[in-house]
Amino acid sequence: MELINKINMKKLLFLVLLLCFFTNCSKDSYDIEPTNYDYYYPTDNAVITAKQIGDGSGTLDPKGIAIANEQLYVCNGDVLEVFSAVTLAHIKTISSYTKGNTTIPLTQLSSISIDKGRIYLGSTNSRLFVLDENTFLGINTVGNGQWWQTFVHVFGVVVKDGLVFVKEKNNIIKVFETSQITDTSNWNLTPIAKLNTLKGSTEIYSMDVFSGNLVVAGRDAKSYLYYNIANIKTNAANSLITPIEPEIPPFLSTKPVSVNFSTNWAVTTETSGDLNYVSLYSKEDFINQKYSQVLNASDIMGQNPFGNIVSTAQLNDRIFLSDNSNKIIRIIKLNKSTIAEQKN
Repeated sequence: MELINKINMKKLLFLVLLLCFFTNCSKDSYDIEPTNYDYYYPTDNAVITAKQIGDGSGTLDPKGIAIANEQLYVCNGDVLEVFSAVTLAHIKTISSYTKGNTTIPLTQLSSISIDKGRIYLGSTNSRLFVLDENTFLGINTVGNGQWWQTFVHVFGVVVKDGLVFVKEKNNIIKVFETSQITDTSNWNLTPIAKLNTLKGSTEIYSMDVFSGNLVVAGRDAKSYLYYNIANIKTNAANSLITPIEPEIPPFLSTKPVSVNFSTNWAVTTETSGDLNYVSLYSKEDFINQKYSQVLNASDIMGQNPFGNIVSTAQLNDRIFLSDNSNKIIRIIKLNKSTIAEQKN
């Protein structure tokens, strides 16, 4: 009897331990919070073609684009097109710079930036046009259309925090203060500083400003170029003799094409081999030169590959792409899914 009791006690102890084991495992499984991962992916949303402009008989040769106050601005050859960025309806075609009795045709528009009620339009005919955002009337021009004067053509412009950055065809970015450009200022302004992009290009050069830095998508340098704005101001006078060189992090073989800092992201387009990519980075990571991509897509779910995207803009969850090779403005929607990973 004593032996039987001992055996039964051993069985009972084993069962209790086994039950405790499963109970604790189950309890641990429920007590440990799952790890959530956000996954972003693009879907096609809409497209703007030449047929949506005027009577639909014209052309669309999109270069630089920008969004301000829910309006989309598109550099289209020799004209500036204005659309609603919400409904995509065409609003206006601006074909000339008009100030009083002065009218100058807009030609070979390359780039655009909008800041504090002003539209800054770069032209490869060596001019920067400055227009009033509300009336579209001219405020002034910088450069007179002769490449040996103020600008050696204009292939990029961005305006932020009181500074105007103008990329020329050669390896120079000229820096002006917005206060230099008034309705009575001279067309042949002297820059306050010069920056060296190391290599020149006849391609559109995309630039943007974030967290005290100018960032340039250096096509030919195959890297993003970083210029600290405080350093530019400190060394402005000397830079007119020896232009300031950028900080250049290694970027493998991928060629940056455009960069734009939206509300939440650093939105870039890049080329690698024959493929064109749209990429998203955390703004903070990107400005700290940490290139961990949140999104990197060359097409939409295996279809509709991207063309050569020279400029981007974002409004809410929609990203506008200036697809120059396909002659369209392509609009994609940014979608987010959250995946919970349960830890055991």
